[in-house]
Amino acid sequence: MNSRDVTSGGTVQGRTPEDLAVVVDAGGAVRMWSAGARQLLGYEAAEVVGRTAADLLADELPGSVRHHLADGHRWAGEVALRHRDGGRVVVRLRGTPLLDAGRHRLWLVTGDVLASTTGRTDPERAALWDLTLAQLPMPVAVYNREARLVAANEIMTRLMRRSEEEMRGLTLWEIEPSPPFDEYDRLQRQVLRTGRMVFHEGHGPAWGDVRERAWSVFVSPLKDDTGTVQGLSAALFDTTEQYWARRRLAVLNEAGLRIGSTLDVTRTAEELAEVAVAGFADFVTVDLLASVVRGDEPEPIRLDEPVIVRRTAQRSVLEGCPESVVPSGETMVYPVDTLPVRALLTGRGARRKPEDPEVREWIMSSPARAETVAKYMIHSVMMVPLRARGVTLGLVHFLRHRTVESFDDDDLLLAEEMVARAAVSVDNARRYTRERRTALALQRSLLPERPPGLVAMEIAYRYLPAGSGADVGGDWFDAIPLSGARVALVVGDVVGHGIHASATMGRLRTAVRTLADVDLAPDELLTQLDDLVIRLDREEGPEVRGRDEASGQVGATCLYAVYDPVSRRCAMARAGHPPPALVTPDGSVRFLDLPAGPPLGLGGLPFEATEVELEEGSLLALYTDGLVEAADRDIEVGLTLLRQALSSPAEPLEETCEQVLRTVLAGRAADDIVLMLARTSALDAGRVHTWQLPQDPATVAGARRMAGEQVASWGLTEAVFTTELIVSELVTNAVRYGDAPIELRLIRDATLICEVSDGSGTAPHLRRARVFDEGGRGLLLVAQVAERWGSRQTPTGKTIWAEQPLPDQTSARP
Repeated sequence: MNSRDVTSGGTVQGRTPEDLAVVVDAGGAVRMWSAGARQLLGYEAAEVVGRTAADLLADELPGSVRHHLADGHRWAGEVALRHRDGGRVVVRLRGTPLLDAGRHRLWLVTGDVLASTTGRTDPERAALWDLTLAQLPMPVAVYNREARLVAANEIMTRLMRRSEEEMRGLTLWEIEPSPPFDEYDRLQRQVLRTGRMVFHEGHGPAWGDVRERAWSVFVSPLKDDTGTVQGLSAALFDTTEQYWARRRLAVLNEAGLRIGSTLDVTRTAEELAEVAVAGFADFVTVDLLASVVRGDEPEPIRLDEPVIVRRTAQRSVLEGCPESVVPSGETMVYPVDTLPVRALLTGRGARRKPEDPEVREWIMSSPARAETVAKYMIHSVMMVPLRARGVTLGLVHFLRHRTVESFDDDDLLLAEEMVARAAVSVDNARRYTRERRTALALQRSLLPERPPGLVAMEIAYRYLPAGSGADVGGDWFDAIPLSGARVALVVGDVVGHGIHASATMGRLRTAVRTLADVDLAPDELLTQLDDLVIRLDREEGPEVRGRDEASGQVGATCLYAVYDPVSRRCAMARAGHPPPALVTPDGSVRFLDLPAGPPLGLGGLPFEATEVELEEGSLLALYTDGLVEAADRDIEVGLTLLRQALSSPAEPLEETCEQVLRTVLAGRAADDIVLMLARTSALDAGRVHTWQLPQDPATVAGARRMAGEQVASWGLTEAVFTTELIVSELVTNAVRYGDAPIELRLIRDATLICEVSDGSGTAPHLRRARVFDEGGRGLLLVAQVAERWGSRQTPTGKTIWAEQPLPDQTSARP
């Protein structure tokens, strides 16, 4: 309430009765008392006028006010006055100096009320205030300093299911001695003790209500003008809708974070089920079309045809999913024109109750399903199809039995959004599964399925794709039988991963096999392979390499070795590949010092071959760099571990392979790994026979006779005639068209091998002989009677060879 000005004659004008206005003379006596002063302090004018104003003070005047009063200046300040009934009224006063008709000083004091602790109340204001509290649309209660209820509005009494009279004078714990009221009672006493408001959120069934609700509780202290806590108020706000909205958003956020963490169809379905059960549904099943699990394109759904699905994932709030009637991983059939088939066909989600006719029909079609629904009291069901890119992938069932609330429209929207997100991940995983299966099939077709059976050596190998096997790579290996019982070993590594690297690997492997059949020396073979890699890089455009990859991206390393069990010598050359390890029969291990050579694809640089003699029973270890290299260690560490693993090889080479991998690999490899172990054998003198022949036509008959006798001595009498024919033709060609020296060699290996060498480098070839020609039929006869034949260049000329299968050896001598 603000004062009005007073005229210089000392008369107060224009003042309303409610204004606080008091005139005090220089001696401090009250000269005038307004109606506003009477209303504020309760004194009639007759009781105050003439009395000293100091009698009305509840506290001393502030120092600044006393100072201005003494100087006669205008002043202002907060002053505590005493009400007639003894209460305390804090007023912001302003003092203005005036002069009366006799030129004596007066003070006009006006002011505004700041606080009051009087017992006086405005009846209309109190009535409205009581009605407001009573009719607030949220539960409100007031408690005294002992936390005992003073008053409660109507909603609070309905919530507590007790009248105000029943609860008045009791603490909350005395009213309802059960959770969560023990916590609320504790919070109330905390507020009374600290004088600070407390906010608390809780959820659960309301009193006498089975439906779960959420509440926000404000417990506020009630203080007087001195700041003393006189009691507290408790106001409750129903935040059930906000609570469920937050839970739905949390589930959706969790779905976005957790679903689709891998490119595995089954794991993605499991993630969907796990997220849905965590705070949304009580039991969830994910049934995917059987074709989707395999990675195939799903076929269209037809209402008149049963649908084959696989229970890919299921989760429950109960341990072990006891509600399930189909185990995870098992295939099941949705019969013709049933509710699940109709849901798949429409592609839209729906929420149902077990008593709905269609749901009832579906439940009763399986006695086990009907028993489960009754036993666990399943009361709410949603069926939501998994669809992505317009393709139906499966069906998700959401069920509730422990949660009291049935699914509502908001829950259906949430389920559809969650399933839609999961469907994209499932479809991505399906596509990836299909592509990876294709790539792995391609890679498996390009790698040997099992070690070949060789007399010259025993072979074992391991191939480990990078990481989890999620991508195919370009590492390859091979063991190629050559003529003369020799064996070629090759290990290579194409730069990069994926289909492109795997396809390039296949082309290089095929090229190596072709060049090996020509019997090129290791260094010459790598030179030819280097030219092929350069041509591949030139032929492949950006569409094949990728537009961001420059030319020169097709690169590879390779190690090629040829072992001869007759001479026990092994010729090797490498193109940027790690050196092989050699384990001698006494157990010592060393890495062969081969010239490194440039990686394939650089061009213009030579390759060098090295020949070493191997003791019988030696072990060669060929590998790719993924075995010994790692990001967290130096390659020398990997080589040391490999040496350690090979220092005591197990007798079975398969066990040695496992021993090497356990020792060298610290964890999951970051690159593809190939390990090939070869234990050498030697052909003893009894299995090889060699003759030096003169370059004389007469020597043919003797060579034919000696070869027949040797084959007969081996017990291979059925092969004598064929061997004599082959020897006759090959020796005749050497005598007629070759140069000295001429050598005949018979080898009894897995096959019977006949070799004739001469000093001429001219390669033989088949030709068609005319009717009256006297020659030209020799190699044609050899090709017809031998299983296979060919020629190879030697340091001194060439060797023509022919192989024939061994006859039944039941009577053959060793």
